[in-house]
Amino acid sequence: MSIRVLVVDDSPSTCALIAELVGMAGDIEVVGTTSNIAGVQAIASRLHPDLITLGLGSPESTDNHILERLNDLRTFTVLVISAPGDVGSEAMLRALELGAVDFIARPAVSNQSLAGDFAAILTDKIRAAANSQKQRQYSGMMHNEATANFAPRKTSHTSHGEKILFVGASTGGTEAIKTFLSAMPENCPPILVVQHMPPTFTGSFARRLDSLCAPHVIEAQGNERIETGTVYIAPGHSHLIIRQGGMGYTTGLLQTLPVNRHRPSVDVLFDSAANVVADRALGVILTGMGKDGALGLLHMRQAGARTFGQDEKSCIVYGMPREAHLIGAVEDQAPLADLARRVLASLGRR
Repeated sequence: MSIRVLVVDDSPSTCALIAELVGMAGDIEVVGTTSNIAGVQAIASRLHPDLITLGLGSPESTDNHILERLNDLRTFTVLVISAPGDVGSEAMLRALELGAVDFIARPAVSNQSLAGDFAAILTDKIRAAANSQKQRQYSGMMHNEATANFAPRKTSHTSHGEKILFVGASTGGTEAIKTFLSAMPENCPPILVVQHMPPTFTGSFARRLDSLCAPHVIEAQGNERIETGTVYIAPGHSHLIIRQGGMGYTTGLLQTLPVNRHRPSVDVLFDSAANVVADRALGVILTGMGKDGALGLLHMRQAGARTFGQDEKSCIVYGMPREAHLIGAVEDQAPLADLARRVLASLGRR
């Protein structure tokens, strides 16, 4: 049975292009296109799509106006397609907070080039989002938490030695990472994070997390000293690894080939944790499409690290955690809301 897709974008030409690319997949049917943002709810209610692609950041669009429509589309699965460059990066993050299931950045290339990697990734994301195990009640809880006037409590705890946390996520991960980090105290162990995200968005993502969470959150630049109470987000253009030097651990960035079609790759980060930090590491794999991070998490566990995975019910897409669980990489599987507590408990902390 085909996945029914409604394509929405303020730009009629972009709308037509996305519809053409999506329509090339044999298992996806474009049931309609519209540049009428104000009327999208009525159109969607009439066509009953399985998924809506929603454009952000086009020259013709007003992102605030489009974001307002997301509140009207709560009963639909929405995939955000952002314009090329960093235009709309803040709006994209806000869209995910408002309930969009995933996002993809549209590259600034010709129509001919668009028919390649972008089309393949877009259709993969459509399939994953349309067939996700998304729980609407759970999503609503996340929305309320995200839009509240959140002031993280700064707590003080005893030292936890050289333990370092490594976190990987993909589809649904921006909100899952925020939930996980929001439960961390100010002086938490150092945390290195890979979230599959375009280069132009990771800086905005880090700044947003820094404003919401007690630990200090930065986009890794490479060669930073790993410090307690700091979270290092992998930039969208490079693999993030951990290195050991004379003065302790530092971050490293690699612009080598993608792994599992991703750069940054969770497997690359987790493998570096297994090789460098071994039993002083803790690995956490969150919601995401595909299998990136599963093998790396297994290597961490084999090296003596504690490993955790998000459970199926709380995942937007139970892909990466499922693959890790199936190969025995996950020691403790738990709901997202309980993961941070379990990680801290494994360190002997409340």
